[in-house]
Amino acid sequence: MLQLNIFKWLQVPTETTELLIEQLLDIGVALSDTHNLGELLNLILSKSREITCSDAGSVYLVDELNSTQQKLLFKVAQNDSLSEFAFQELELAMTSESLAGYVALTGHTLNLPDVYNLSEDVPYKFDKSFDHTTSYRTCSVLILPIQNRHQEIIGVLQLINRKLKSDVVLTKKNAKELTQPYSEWEERILISLASQAAISIERNHLQENIENLFEGFVKASVQAIEARDPCTSGHSERVAKLTVALCEEVNMITNGLLSGIYFSSQQIQEIRYAALLHDFGKIGVPEAILTKRKKLYEQQLELIQQRFSVAQRTLEMESAQTKYKYLLGHLSDISQPHTQDNCLLCQKIENLDLELEAAITQLNDYWQTILRANEPTIIAEEPLQQLQQISLYTYKDIDGQIKPLITPEEMAQLLVPRGNLTPEERQAMEAHVTDSYEFLKQIPWTKNLQKIPEIAYGHHEKLDGSGYPRGLKEKDISIQAQIIIIADIYDALTAGDRPYKKGLPVEVALRIMRSEAAKNKINSHFLELFEHRQVFSILGHSK
Repeated sequence: MLQLNIFKWLQVPTETTELLIEQLLDIGVALSDTHNLGELLNLILSKSREITCSDAGSVYLVDELNSTQQKLLFKVAQNDSLSEFAFQELELAMTSESLAGYVALTGHTLNLPDVYNLSEDVPYKFDKSFDHTTSYRTCSVLILPIQNRHQEIIGVLQLINRKLKSDVVLTKKNAKELTQPYSEWEERILISLASQAAISIERNHLQENIENLFEGFVKASVQAIEARDPCTSGHSERVAKLTVALCEEVNMITNGLLSGIYFSSQQIQEIRYAALLHDFGKIGVPEAILTKRKKLYEQQLELIQQRFSVAQRTLEMESAQTKYKYLLGHLSDISQPHTQDNCLLCQKIENLDLELEAAITQLNDYWQTILRANEPTIIAEEPLQQLQQISLYTYKDIDGQIKPLITPEEMAQLLVPRGNLTPEERQAMEAHVTDSYEFLKQIPWTKNLQKIPEIAYGHHEKLDGSGYPRGLKEKDISIQAQIIIIADIYDALTAGDRPYKKGLPVEVALRIMRSEAAKNKINSHFLELFEHRQVFSILGHSK
């Protein structure tokens, strides 16, 4: 009864009321279900045209990003009589001289029976260029402001040529005969519909702003991680690109074991964010460990070099003192006539020089051994034996105390069999996975993104249970995490920006990954697809 009274107030013809109620209800449902802005604007326009039997129409939005000059964005256009009309999005200056600009600036509705017969005292004019170009004839026009809940104009809805019958095709010759002015009730209905449309548009803008805000947060988070370790800059972005590309390839599989897996656009966005943020926990890793280039820290190597210098100077000083004492004890021999060939004194001095030279040579050899052992490679047997000898070497410091040339802590670091981290340092580094999870689960994710923490949590797990931090096996590792694992390992192997290793060629990296798959550590099906479809080409790589 209330709806009928409203339509009576709007002066809607009785025979039209029931159909209009159904149309408006359908429009309300459709607007609520549509989230894409382009689809939303097309829906608003098509439903507005359907209610008013309009041949054509367009929607303009106010350009909110341009603070220097007010502009209208020509977002959507429809025209039944020009089926081949090619719409092109344009920017228009928002001035009162144009019909849409006048409505946008004043908030007044324009209901014009014939735009070719405008009064001379109005500020706006009709631009006939479209009609001339397309041989169309614009007659009746209804232009309404789209206002949000704050009564701010966010757009303009323009309807063109209210037809007598919906199925007629208008031409330049018949347009005046087959069109009519817009009625007052249609104007009122469209004002109400424009308000409903404004709510949907504003909701869409809000959703878009939230997504942009979150996108900005994710990018800022990635930058914060990589700012602490410039050497791995770009890693998270590359992993995300590889992950998304592999997901898209999975979606194209129509037969085989992977054919049952499909990722929606929302799921791909979810896994993309998980890939971008998978290393966020590294923000808590001590910077010295995060940026460690070799087995020893740079400051440690400098201290060791200083000790070697002191040890050499000590050897030289002790040799000089020995010579001096020996000469003092043999002053009488010096005064006796002698030749160099039969001079015991000369031979003694020469032997002392040779001993010093041998000791310094040994020190230099030890230093070269330390430099070789300091590289983050698999340590060979020969350097290992020499390191054991160096661990026993002592020298007299400037304070006269006997000290080891290499401390036990430094020797433990040099004896790391693989890579450049000690077990304690590796444990601190590996803690970034749990830290990432703990951080990510604090965020109140929307329903579509709620799996991000768990996906990121699994990026260092192995299918056979040998991964970390939880030692999960294949059945407990999500499909999304298994895909990120492929992307993460590939980038770690091929990245050329790591200070502790050179990037490997694509074929070598794939060979290593195939070996891992054969040991059931990574998913062989995803790896096969990754290699066969050359997903890595998205990074500019090729075999």
